Amino acid sequence: MRKAALHNLGCKVNAYETEAMQQLLEDAGYEIVPFKDGADVYIINTCSVTNVADKKSRQMLHRAKKMNPDSVVVAVGCYVQAAKEDLEKDMAVDLIIGNNKKKDLVGLLERYFADRDDREEVIDIAATGEYEELHIRKIADHTRAFIKVQDGCNQFCSYCIIPYTRGRVRSRAIGDVVKEVEGLAAAGYKEIVLTGIHLSSYGVDFPEEKRENLLSLITCLDKIQGIERIRLGSLEPRIITEEFVSALAGLKSICPHFHLSLQSGCNATLARMNRHYTAQEYLERCVILRKHFDNPAITTDVIVGFPGETVEEFDETKRFLETVRFYEMHIFKYSKREGTRAAVMENQVPEQDKSVRSDILLTLEHKMSDEYRESFLGKETEVLLEEKVVIGGQAYMMGHTRQYVKAAIPFEEGLKNTTVKGRLTEKLSDEILLLK
Repeated sequence: MRKAALHNLGCKVNAYETEAMQQLLEDAGYEIVPFKDGADVYIINTCSVTNVADKKSRQMLHRAKKMNPDSVVVAVGCYVQAAKEDLEKDMAVDLIIGNNKKKDLVGLLERYFADRDDREEVIDIAATGEYEELHIRKIADHTRAFIKVQDGCNQFCSYCIIPYTRGRVRSRAIGDVVKEVEGLAAAGYKEIVLTGIHLSSYGVDFPEEKRENLLSLITCLDKIQGIERIRLGSLEPRIITEEFVSALAGLKSICPHFHLSLQSGCNATLARMNRHYTAQEYLERCVILRKHFDNPAITTDVIVGFPGETVEEFDETKRFLETVRFYEMHIFKYSKREGTRAAVMENQVPEQDKSVRSDILLTLEHKMSDEYRESFLGKETEVLLEEKVVIGGQAYMMGHTRQYVKAAIPFEEGLKNTTVKGRLTEKLSDEILLLK
């Protein structure tokens, strides 16, 4: 029995694919071991979203070969698509497998063991319209299951390499998603999170006569017995319409937690980014969400120091963030990604200025996040319990509300993956509220 170790880099889509590859290996008789000395096969699901991600991917590949020089080191995924020629020359890497070929991992490994010269399986990802069929039966150590339903992106934001490494939009058949979620519900999972490279584009590649979209998928999943919560991954702001949100509000399982990627609150910056909305249009989408849901959690991503961002443009973004009032913001300092238009734009912002702007927004994020959590004090809610935590020397069972606010009750055995109701009475820590 060969021993295999897997390591994931990057997004939730990558995490789903890594889980699926692990289950393929288990089914084929491989023993899955921790990512340390002793594995016969090391599989690194790589990321290429930034130059730093490329570097981390290379480091993990070299680390694997160093741990066991006789092992087979397999590079999989986005960095493979972006740097195939470099990896072909890298003596630390034995087998390279691109996107849309992860489902063939076991067969490709067996082929490599039979013929050590057969070490590459990378397609022209931009030319494929095929959705790669991967499936999971479980998610390791989690009470919620992340479900990949879509791949690829057609947006071509000026800072982003992903359309080149993931290809065009490809959507998973609704029936296939339903079958997988039914299996996970039968296995005891109560919450699912729908993920994709550009989730809002789900269904745009289907034939017109199917007329299936993200809303029709969610509506089908809402009917599955045992699924109490459906949480959505990152959404394109333009999908938030009166029709879409009013329909979501009528579903029993939908969580009022919406991640709408913003990137900038300044229209001039948004235009350089090739984002397809204005700050005002984004704000209107937030108003729609708050009209149909009571105090929904709205979270976002913001890039500071994008090429050409002046002090005035940054200040405009900061004022916009204060107007919207987010629950959480992920703040990123702009990082050049070779192969994108933004990497060669004029007026690149100095790293020192990026750091100052990032610190300002992180301070704002902390303040707004605290205010949002505190808005639930004194209110009745339900919490899906997930893990044991120790706060101030006392053990608690911690989970999340539907809005993804952390809450906890005194620890008892057997509470994991149970739903409890009560009133949020006080703060146990900066991020965790007490449920009584």
